[in-house]
Amino acid sequence: MPKNAIATYVRLLHEVGDALRRPSLIEPYLRRAVRDGWLWLKSPDHVSYYRAVMASDVARNPDRAVGSPSRDQWLETGKMQFDYLVEHGLRPDDRVLEIGCGNLRAGWRLIDYLDTGHYYGIDISPDVLVAAKKTLVMQGIQSKVPHLTLVQDLKLDFLPAGYFTVVHAHSVFSHTPPEDIEECLANVRRVMAPEGFFDFTFYRTEGEEHHLLREDFFYRSGTLIALAEKYGLRARFMNDWENLPHNQSKIRVTVDQPVLDGEVFSAT
Repeated sequence: MPKNAIATYVRLLHEVGDALRRPSLIEPYLRRAVRDGWLWLKSPDHVSYYRAVMASDVARNPDRAVGSPSRDQWLETGKMQFDYLVEHGLRPDDRVLEIGCGNLRAGWRLIDYLDTGHYYGIDISPDVLVAAKKTLVMQGIQSKVPHLTLVQDLKLDFLPAGYFTVVHAHSVFSHTPPEDIEECLANVRRVMAPEGFFDFTFYRTEGEEHHLLREDFFYRSGTLIALAEKYGLRARFMNDWENLPHNQSKIRVTVDQPVLDGEVFSAT
């Protein structure tokens, strides 16, 4: 059987198994499958596809678009992310890059806490960034002068080298195919300060790596740790994160050695 056929078969087994374990989700899943299938047919690549998905989700409810069924859960999840970073040493003078900032679920707390101009949020969805600007107004934190930027990829080539002491990506790699994760890990080291760290969450599986509807991607932790190490990063699984109420795991990567002048990594 061809390799791509095997991958499709494994993915379908996961999807059917997930539906059987949670039968109440079958109807919503089918609706989502029809919508996402149509959007995928109209999209030439994953970024275009995911932008279309986010545009559809944000139009319905910006909070649900970033994975929070209610405003209360949106606030709780953002606070959980923020508290974890503070407990792990986040300081007001840190320079934070949030990859996949969404509508600032955690970002507005970071912006409020950090020194003026020290928050930089990027996202591939223009619709969710418009929602993020509304969050800034709602929270009254425009004076902190955050940077919000639309991106097409995760090359990070427009950002300064060695600048960010904290890089944060919650619920990004959980919706990202492997080639785009590799692109991020190949380039994030360049923008990190020597003492900086990069936290990212992901859907963890102990079995076959797979995806559901090309929206939810499941990875083994060892795969992501090895990929980070391939690009000069030291990675470790964050066991204490597992004790918190969420459905994703977390890995932290740090700079193994500072980037040398003229050193360039590229994903292959």
